[in-house]
Amino acid sequence: MLLAVSVSSAQAMTVEAFLTKAEALKAKGMMAMMSPDVGLLRTEMKTVSAAYRADIEAGQKTGQPAHSCPPPRGKGAVSSDDVMAEFNKIPAAQRSRISVKDAFYAMMKKRYPCK
Repeated sequence: MLLAVSVSSAQAMTVEAFLTKAEALKAKGMMAMMSPDVGLLRTEMKTVSAAYRADIEAGQKTGQPAHSCPPPRGKGAVSSDDVMAEFNKIPAAQRSRISVKDAFYAMMKKRYPCK
């Protein structure tokens, strides 16, 4: 039983799951702040954005071709509205097959292409 819990928590969240939880929270209004899903979605985005930054920095250190070229930390902002808008552009039929990480990386590549 413990193994099943560990495996499921290690799986990547899909865009479909993320959007479903986010829309459910939005429907709750102010009551959403009491939901554990708020923390879950925040943690997911913090984890994904930290991985993205780490990948960018690692690529710079090793001279790998850049995936994308975001501004330095603190100089560019991506809001939750930006993320939701981009995730909602993904066709519904594909959302269950795309991880939040992959969707975020694609959004950043589109938003901050290297010139």
